[in-house]
Amino acid sequence: MTVHLHWFLPTGGDGRTLVDRHAYAANPVDRTRPVSGVRAPDIEYLAQIAKAAEQLGFEAVLTPTGTWCEDAWLTTVALAQHTERLKFLVAFRPGVISPTLAAQMAATYQRITRGRLLLNVVTGGDSTEQRRFGDQLGHDQRYARTDEFLSVVRGVWRGRPYDFDGAHYQVEGGLTALPPDPLPEIFFGGSSAAAGPVAARHADVYLTWGEPPEQVKEKIDWIRSLAEREGRTVRFGIRLHTISRDSSAEAWRTAGRLLDDLDPESIAAAQAALGRSESVGQQRMLALHGGSSDRLEISPNLWAGVGLVRGGAGTALVGNHAEVADRIEEYHALGVEHFVLSGYPHLEEAYWFGEGVIPELAVRGLLSRVPASGAPILVAGGR
Repeated sequence: MTVHLHWFLPTGGDGRTLVDRHAYAANPVDRTRPVSGVRAPDIEYLAQIAKAAEQLGFEAVLTPTGTWCEDAWLTTVALAQHTERLKFLVAFRPGVISPTLAAQMAATYQRITRGRLLLNVVTGGDSTEQRRFGDQLGHDQRYARTDEFLSVVRGVWRGRPYDFDGAHYQVEGGLTALPPDPLPEIFFGGSSAAAGPVAARHADVYLTWGEPPEQVKEKIDWIRSLAEREGRTVRFGIRLHTISRDSSAEAWRTAGRLLDDLDPESIAAAQAALGRSESVGQQRMLALHGGSSDRLEISPNLWAGVGLVRGGAGTALVGNHAEVADRIEEYHALGVEHFVLSGYPHLEEAYWFGEGVIPELAVRGLLSRVPASGAPILVAGGR
């Protein structure tokens, strides 16, 4: 089992700070006032990140979904025209789109991009966010609906009429006339009791946020046992940020600078908003630091500072390139195959990781395809 490396597209904006904190400002809808150091997620900047990820050897890029970011389907199909091999892990919410239409969109996407689509199914753990999109269901009901949604998607991908009669969906003769080829792999996450069986029945890759290794192992064992009861095999992935530098001291200085940039009001506002989330995974992220910035290295080279102000993935691998590779190798030994990574800013951090950590992983035999080193460096010497 080799490692699959993926990067992240910051379609909500990027910069040299933890820009996500602005979603928790007193008036988050006001986008008229410029925020210092924030890069707009225009297609030109996102194309730079996508091209860098492809050149550096990342297999795919994750594109998020939600109020504060651009639509993932439209953005990535545009970026596919700027890249050649890079795949796009498109996040979407099953509750706001018909499963038959989603299956058709995926099939079209595969043909347009020649097979470069991966799907990240996001059931949603925040009722306030869900209601913005017209979804009134509670937490466990949303997972029950996702179960039905994915049953319909896989059913209509067979290319012949498919009927389904469930509590949330009733489909008569649903099909995709031209099924996607290949079928997109489905990435799925969720830490609650309602999420586990859905992952076991439908996920190709179960994706967890970056908890300490012993907690990740517990999740892997849990999902693996549920999948075995369904007669299925599920692979595993992890979502992490990275701060990798030539020296450990330099990496931790960078983490400290990100922390120093956060004022107590921003942290308090973010923690209050995140604390209202129904997501069990989000509550597990919050428990790693408890809202305090005093003890944020919660496991060797695993830093919880991002989660002080950012929802979702709240931990980063921090250290020199060999140390970061050590931690990836440690997770890999537990059964983690897919690593979905990011860093602030995403363009520069892609290069730090790609030029520093990827060669380390290649030397250790963890990559199936070693990226090309590129053109030789030309040194001016008067000749």
